[in-house]
Amino acid sequence: MTTTTSRDLELRAIVDATAAAVADAPDKAAALFRATGDSGDGVRTDLRIGRHQVTIDEPPALGGQDAAINPVESALAALVSCQVVTYRFWAAKLGIPVDDVHVETEGDLDVRGFFGLDDAVRPGFGEVRLLVTLTGPAPAEDYARLKDAVDAHCPVLDLFRNPTPVASRLA
Repeated sequence: MTTTTSRDLELRAIVDATAAAVADAPDKAAALFRATGDSGDGVRTDLRIGRHQVTIDEPPALGGQDAAINPVESALAALVSCQVVTYRFWAAKLGIPVDDVHVETEGDLDVRGFFGLDDAVRPGFGEVRLLVTLTGPAPAEDYARLKDAVDAHCPVLDLFRNPTPVASRLA
């Protein structure tokens, strides 16, 4: 049994409108995202992302006050939320009914890399694991096909899986 929700129709309309808008002008597909941040008390960072104010902090063991999630937790949160969004869009695009998307993630980080205690240890995650639970009326084969599409198109998953050029300079 296949059911199409109003959410699916709205998401499919966004996909179709975007495809039409960039079909003859690929330069219209380029999007620029920005975030700015300033140091706060301790190691807290006060961020402005579009119209939003966000705080990132560290636990006391890393010099913070645990006033908010820490940077690596925010990276995991970005991955989880991007997975949810990508599952929703691709389910709508492929016509696969999904009632709910639940994503859990965890990452292993060895702080010796961050603190420079062992140059052989990378400062970032050594491994990140995702567990996605989909509920809905579609057969398992459809959800496997959906997972493959999401794995191929999730922007934040791509950031985790592939090197991204970063230019860093002092102002």
